[in-house]
Amino acid sequence: MSDLKDLKDALHIPDTQSARDERHLAIQRVGVRSLRYPLQLRIGKTAAPTVAAWDLDVALPAEQKGTHMSRFIAWLDGLDKPMDAAVLRTELAAMLTKLNATEGRIEARFPFFLRKRAPVSGVESLLEYQGRWIAEARGGASTVWAEVTVPVKSLCPCSKEISDYGAHNQRSHVVVCVELLQEIAWPELVRFAEDSASSEIWPMLKRADEKWVTERAYENPKFVEDLVRDVALRLNGDVRVGRYSVDVENFESIHNHSAVARIERA
Repeated sequence: MSDLKDLKDALHIPDTQSARDERHLAIQRVGVRSLRYPLQLRIGKTAAPTVAAWDLDVALPAEQKGTHMSRFIAWLDGLDKPMDAAVLRTELAAMLTKLNATEGRIEARFPFFLRKRAPVSGVESLLEYQGRWIAEARGGASTVWAEVTVPVKSLCPCSKEISDYGAHNQRSHVVVCVELLQEIAWPELVRFAEDSASSEIWPMLKRADEKWVTERAYENPKFVEDLVRDVALRLNGDVRVGRYSVDVENFESIHNHSAVARIERA
């Protein structure tokens, strides 16, 4: 008999959440949202510490009054391995066991950093990306999604074509969200976007690097439509990718609005 059960028996505290409910209505998702808690993210062979905003929920059968919310935090506090897709699948099953549930969902949103080397000078610096894990168990099957928001540079083909010199260009965000059929490392997921842009970007550049980036983008113009299609083509060619969505937002430098595009594979 556990110490917790002994304590309950001694204090005669009723377990209200486990009481029977007579309204006969199942709840598809019940849990906690935007709970900030540490996360160790596996990036290559290293464990990168970060902090995530966690959304955790389970399905509740019609006959049960409530779920045990504290068990979500207990599950989080027990995470002791760097997180990758395989670990996330295992931990999803562990969470369901702890909550006595058969269906549930984990979502974690977090920043992470990759060290980048400038294209000419070779100076190194860290660039921030936004990541997201989604793991869900429904109908006896589990799925894991990975999402990354990648800042890149885009240059307008029309502006280049019609101008006597120069072309307007801007920073863009590419959001790549993929269903993982096999493991894809975060740097690989980032490259789907960076390799498709007019140019990738770096936090720290010397003058020779700035010249390289400017000329690289000028020789590689992309409409928002070009960028989203080129990322999708790369995803289509990777057998590790199942369903996906790609969203691109260009923060236009000559307009007071953004240009956006989206491609999905269901």
